[in-house]
Amino acid sequence: MLNNQQTRIGDPSKNKQTFTDVNLKVLCCRYWLLDIWDCHDLAFPFWRIYWNKNEGGQLILNDSVYEMKPNQVYIIPPFTSFSTCFTKNHRYKEGVHVEGRHLTLHDDDISWTKNSLLHLFIHFNLGVPFDNVYPGIFSVDMTPSLLEKFEYLTNSLKKENTYFYVTYTLRLQSLIKQVLSNIGPELFKTLNLDDRILNAVRYIENNIYEKLNNTELAKKANMATNSFSRLFKDKMNITLHNFIVNRKISQACKLLLQTNKTIDEVSYSLSFADRHHFSRVFKKVTGITPSLYKSGKFS
Repeated sequence: MLNNQQTRIGDPSKNKQTFTDVNLKVLCCRYWLLDIWDCHDLAFPFWRIYWNKNEGGQLILNDSVYEMKPNQVYIIPPFTSFSTCFTKNHRYKEGVHVEGRHLTLHDDDISWTKNSLLHLFIHFNLGVPFDNVYPGIFSVDMTPSLLEKFEYLTNSLKKENTYFYVTYTLRLQSLIKQVLSNIGPELFKTLNLDDRILNAVRYIENNIYEKLNNTELAKKANMATNSFSRLFKDKMNITLHNFIVNRKISQACKLLLQTNKTIDEVSYSLSFADRHHFSRVFKKVTGITPSLYKSGKFS
């Protein structure tokens, strides 16, 4: 028989359960017909999922070339420096060059597969600490269950690619979670963070619009600045300063795509010295200028 306390809380078990909090935020989801996909040294502060319906796409990471197949889904963590190519129309050896358009209901996908690339891409974040995993390119097999979701997604995007209602958003989130869960636990190497590091990361996220420095964060961890900086670099595989910069650029990406703020306004709100400084840092981190990013002419 349940006691009154158990009845009130609505859980008949005495076993305590702990769940990992994943704050999934979808940034964009598009289905494009690409004629040119020459992008070099991209390194954006968000996750990407790529799926091509036909062959011809390549992903390049260091000296490794991934020939993209329709039976594979590709996942790229934040701040992975990689390049892309559509082999049937490869023209540029540097810079970011994307030519194409949205696919619509008037398009017969099969008729375009010979000369163009049918390319679905999703950009998203997972929140602290999952947006700071080790860089790389991962692929998972396209299962019948995943294929059904991807086909639903591409068909829906041909009808509407601006307003995403609750049902569609839930299906999209379900697809992302299924893809990530198929990679395996080896991807997420930041789960067991030192509490001092995790608290600093959360503080950075909650105060991203402020000027942040190593000394201030070290004080919150009750550590000397140099000692805390070494601990952070050891556990996160990135310096504390660069981590702060990356998180600010991540927030800048959201503002540039999802608000009407100008580049000057974004620069000022994130406490950069001026637009020139912001643009220089943005390009150093992402590989492209803020104006090109804001235009949406990348994938």
